Amino acid sequence: MSDTLTVAVLGTGIMGAGMARNLSAAGHEVRAWNRTRSRAQPLEADGIRVTDDPADAVRDADAVITMLFDGPSVLEVMRAAAPALREGVVWVQSSTVGPDALAELGALAAETGAHFLDAPVLGTRPVAEAGELTVLAAGPAAARPVAERVFDAVGRTTIWLGDDGTAGAASSLKLVLNTWVLAVTHGTAEVMALAKGLGVDRDHILEAIGGGPLDLPYLRAKSAVILSGDFAPNFTVDAAAKDAGLILGAADRHGIRLDLTAAGADRFHRASAQGHGDEDMAASYFASFPAPDPDLDPEAK
Repeated sequence: MSDTLTVAVLGTGIMGAGMARNLSAAGHEVRAWNRTRSRAQPLEADGIRVTDDPADAVRDADAVITMLFDGPSVLEVMRAAAPALREGVVWVQSSTVGPDALAELGALAAETGAHFLDAPVLGTRPVAEAGELTVLAAGPAAARPVAERVFDAVGRTTIWLGDDGTAGAASSLKLVLNTWVLAVTHGTAEVMALAKGLGVDRDHILEAIGGGPLDLPYLRAKSAVILSGDFAPNFTVDAAAKDAGLILGAADRHGIRLDLTAAGADRFHRASAQGHGDEDMAASYFASFPAPDPDLDPEAK
């Protein structure tokens, strides 16, 4: 096997762009496609070829990474790419689609002769850019020699969860972990909103919990977003709302009631309706206030 893989990255948004850059930096030949081509264009400065359609990106590739919004998006794009897929290509499906989408995606992989891996990732934009994602992977042993080289380029840790990419082990774990991520995000947003309403200096909150069991790096990260007023997205409100919907759907099908996640989904929908859908999911903060948005002057704590 050549030391250099040819890898197609379909979807170069918040996560996909960092993954593509790290694959290129590792010495692999990378092609990228994005629905809005201009958003992928900056990758050309990193030696990545940006294509006009998915089929051009995947032609003769050793591996294909899908990092798109949801299951229907992945299915649509891979159907468009399917005629150009070579037999035995490793399809690394890293979008958060939930376990229920996997049967249809796996069937498409079988039709095209691709090895299908259920491989969602944990991390945000800076983690993806640093090549330190955690990969949750399930798929056939035959795909691992290629897949592990891809994961080594984009991630810090790979957790293998079985040989069947359609069984849902990786996607189910991703939904469980995202439930915690969303809970911490909303908890931070509500704490900061209540402090603002009560006139509490929000720096004192972090000082009081510093170094103790209630202190969390993620709480500090989302607090910093709110206090600075810079909601440039590491993960958007609308994407988080989509994930909350996947979590609630999966829970409902297994007879599990998730009251906090349901309330959190409502917060994301309210924040999106106020115009914050494309902002960082810490903009759940805005759901605590009626429109118009509160002043986010960092000095007004």
